[in-house]
Amino acid sequence: MPIAEVTPRSWTERRDEKFRRLFAAKSWLKGKCLPAGRIVDALEVLIKSGDKVVLEGNNQKQASFLSESLAKVSSNRINRLHMLISSISRPEHLDLFEKGIASKLDFSYAGPQSLRIAQLIEDGLVELGAIHTYLELYGRLFIDLTPNVVLVAADKADMEGNLYTGPNTEETPTIIEAAAFSGGIVIVQVNELVDKLPRVDIPASWVDVVVQAEKPYQLEALFTRDPRQITEVQIFMAMLAIRGVYEKHQVQSLNHGIGFNTSAIELLLPTYGESLGLKGKICSHWALNPHPTLIPAIESGWVDRVHCFGGEVGMEKYVAARPDVFFTGPDGSLRSNRMICQVAGLYGVDMFIGSTLQIDRDANSSTVTAGRLAGFGGAPNMGSDPRGRRHATPAWLDLITHQSPTVRGRKLVVQMLETFQKGGQSAFVDSLDAIEVGKQGNLPIAPVMIYGDDVTHVITEEGIAYLYKAQSMEERRMALGAIAGMTPLGREHDRSLNDRLRQDGLIALPEDLQIRRTDARRSLLAAKSIEDLIDWSGGLYSPPEKFRTW
Repeated sequence: MPIAEVTPRSWTERRDEKFRRLFAAKSWLKGKCLPAGRIVDALEVLIKSGDKVVLEGNNQKQASFLSESLAKVSSNRINRLHMLISSISRPEHLDLFEKGIASKLDFSYAGPQSLRIAQLIEDGLVELGAIHTYLELYGRLFIDLTPNVVLVAADKADMEGNLYTGPNTEETPTIIEAAAFSGGIVIVQVNELVDKLPRVDIPASWVDVVVQAEKPYQLEALFTRDPRQITEVQIFMAMLAIRGVYEKHQVQSLNHGIGFNTSAIELLLPTYGESLGLKGKICSHWALNPHPTLIPAIESGWVDRVHCFGGEVGMEKYVAARPDVFFTGPDGSLRSNRMICQVAGLYGVDMFIGSTLQIDRDANSSTVTAGRLAGFGGAPNMGSDPRGRRHATPAWLDLITHQSPTVRGRKLVVQMLETFQKGGQSAFVDSLDAIEVGKQGNLPIAPVMIYGDDVTHVITEEGIAYLYKAQSMEERRMALGAIAGMTPLGREHDRSLNDRLRQDGLIALPEDLQIRRTDARRSLLAAKSIEDLIDWSGGLYSPPEKFRTW
């Protein structure tokens, strides 16, 4: 039989399509530079219906000019876009779906837009792919969600298209690389076009279009906490954490979540921590944004190194003046990297400690609550025990509860929460709201933030549950019940069991740690106001206007 003819396959379809699109925009470009007034026209020829499009919207830095411009394109020309956005932070991110420009969404976090996104999913305007951790979404950009177009932000560009991302590099290199080496189009908004860059963070060969935006990209001070708002309950819980977790396990490398609970810990290190003789024994290496509340600990010699997910508004001069602590370039500005810092938080640290809104009887927790699809960002990366870890540290080894020839240590995953949230809602629940939210959103799995089997410690104002020591689910539930206060779970708990639980090391009450509630005073905080933080920094910290009370 004759051999059937085989039509030769083109192996350059993505690259060829990219060149066709760029050629269609050529008349508006001077080299790689596009006038801001032509951005909507350009987007309408550089993006095609059905494309996978990454829009840089992370915790702090937003490609705000490009997101606003994308929302202005004609839905007759561009529709059915599959948006890949790590953080849904701006209204136009969701306007894209209401206007019919986009239809499918994969994301990681949606704090500011969590109510609206839940409603759009319920209304059928958003087809949800998945709620990812940051690393998971970044990883998929190189596997099955390879983008056709990426829209990102940088501080400066030169006329050739080299980029300077400055203190807020964040996820920009990861996003760009996913497109630049797969036939995708890279469009960058910059605050300024200059002749010479302070340093080259991303080479021009990775970039296709540069547009000087009409105003600087949006930048949020997401990690700033005013010490004035830290309560005595939070100070008390911070004391429990330092004594019952940090000191007990000699935690050297760690990540702090966002919140007043962990800010209180940072501000107690130079005072309460110092009184315990813990300097040099705990908290020396961090995967953390440049928290202003960490300044006193840095200045008093507690902190050796900090690698950052992103920058923080107002901390630029302070970071530049402390290159032995922070990762900075020759120009003095921070080199943050959200992907690398997420990897560090997953594999390189001994402990994650953060807060949650709900926790069930099995210690599953989530910030996704009824009518609010917040997502969870990097918390599941930070707050999970990486089975691939192979290096040993004292804190990691300290969680070994049995001996065998192949025994391994364990990462500390600590959840802090007050037994009742604002409005008198119990933080301990029979069933996470996330389960029902997942059903309403037709998600194949419930959006649990941190699974209970990863959680090693839970801290409330009642004490600490050492869940890693539990030999059964029943013991885990008893330990949680013992620190659940007057919540339904706490009221059901048989308090006559507490002496045995204390003896077995499953719980520690404040008196077991020699901590009195009356000791938790605001006078213990190394800084009691934003002004105090400025003083600690020697005037280098310059807080955003909204945090100035003078």
